Amino acid sequence: MMDRKIPRVSMFSATFLVAVVLVFSASSVFAQEAPPQDTQPQENPGQAPPPPKAAGRDYHPFGDDQDDSQSQSTLTPDTVPLTGVLVPGVGTQEMRHSYWVPGFQYGNFIRSAGLNQAAGTGSDWNSTSFVAGNVSLLENWSRSQLTVNYSGGGTFSTDNRQGNGYYHQLGLVQAFNWRRWQLSFIDQFSYLPQAQFGFGAGSTLATPGVGGSLGSSVPGLQTSYQPNQSVFAALGSRYSNSITTQLAYSVSPKGSVTFAGSYGLLRFVEPGNIDSNDSIFSVGYDYALSKSDTIGMLYRFSNYRYLGDPQAIQDHVAQVAYGRKVTGRLALQLFVGPEVTRFRLQGAGFSDRTSVSGGANLTYAFSRSHLSVSYNHGVSGGSGVFTGSNSDSTQGYLDRQLSRLWRGNISFGYSRNASLASGSASTVSPIFNSWFAGGGLDRPLGRTANISVAYSAYLQKTSQSGCVGSACSTDLQHQISVSFQWHTRPLVLR
Repeated sequence: MMDRKIPRVSMFSATFLVAVVLVFSASSVFAQEAPPQDTQPQENPGQAPPPPKAAGRDYHPFGDDQDDSQSQSTLTPDTVPLTGVLVPGVGTQEMRHSYWVPGFQYGNFIRSAGLNQAAGTGSDWNSTSFVAGNVSLLENWSRSQLTVNYSGGGTFSTDNRQGNGYYHQLGLVQAFNWRRWQLSFIDQFSYLPQAQFGFGAGSTLATPGVGGSLGSSVPGLQTSYQPNQSVFAALGSRYSNSITTQLAYSVSPKGSVTFAGSYGLLRFVEPGNIDSNDSIFSVGYDYALSKSDTIGMLYRFSNYRYLGDPQAIQDHVAQVAYGRKVTGRLALQLFVGPEVTRFRLQGAGFSDRTSVSGGANLTYAFSRSHLSVSYNHGVSGGSGVFTGSNSDSTQGYLDRQLSRLWRGNISFGYSRNASLASGSASTVSPIFNSWFAGGGLDRPLGRTANISVAYSAYLQKTSQSGCVGSACSTDLQHQISVSFQWHTRPLVLR
């Protein structure tokens, strides 16, 4: 395949994201100049916990790395609303200084031909190299914080179908915190040569930024607020972007309301996939039962539209939620409730339906390990292969400090996507079951570099009612990854 250029829309998206960073930075300077309203220590809203730190892995700008017990004692409690858009965490280390860290990384995926193999390409293994620059930024003001992680560069593949291309990932949060108000602007962008589900499992390519303890903590959006990419059958490079605004207000010492709006898009470079847009709005109420336990009620409206297709989906969800947080140890979120789905065009198997939606997010920190697991069930955009799908998705990650230098990790994921069509139409629509699982090791090379190796397996089973022969297919791919990452020492801004 010939080298690809980034589509014009993708370049516009990247330019827009840079503009967003500059606007948020200017807003934060204004917030810095405002006089403080109280003298209490400020908590940083909307932040996920940083991953546990490997000994000697990074030079910290404000002192040497501490062990886990010491780090936990300095954690700021997580203030993510239970009914908000972000995944809760166990807390964040308080950073009173601002800094940025540029870096470089090289990664190589050695893969067996398998998933979506084109006819005539044979069964040989192929190699894809990633050459990218990284940057992480943490900018603190008295009542606001900007966090940015970015990685981007080129990809070079011996796979004739994939060819050469580009690779970009960005996570950005601008958060403001007043006495009763929390306001957050979140942007998550990616341009990848394959599905984001399981991408770079076990390697440093999986997440943007320099990683380690220096990677500024950017919280993750919950699955319901991201364009779904959990079907490996969607072919070729694609870019995805989610822009989200969240506003939380404390109406009483124990109660708060949260409003959120999100706009997302999923675009594919190659034809044959389904491009989609989603607009999501939600409102929730949280009530604190105790210092650790919270209950809540949530309403969410999602509108899915498809380029070149007159069909549109309007989805209504009402859920009850329960959350528990123990700073430095546990963050748990559970939610369940009815879901009503309506279609703009009735017929051809599409008719209004009522079902059940739900999910869970769990983060648990051990003395030398860190566990995160998520599950989500409900209607999604369709992952580029359906005009809306009924989805089940779960992902998990566990890492552990094995020795002074070596750290190990394992990760897994499973997703099931079925068409929303019912009746006879459902018998001709395949069901995609996608798995990935793997593990890796990494170790520092001094204070400014690290190397990692990992193995992952990707499996997709495609089936449909009464299928025989090629209609019931199983596709397996093996991947071995090696990556090297280097960054400067932190460049302190103030």
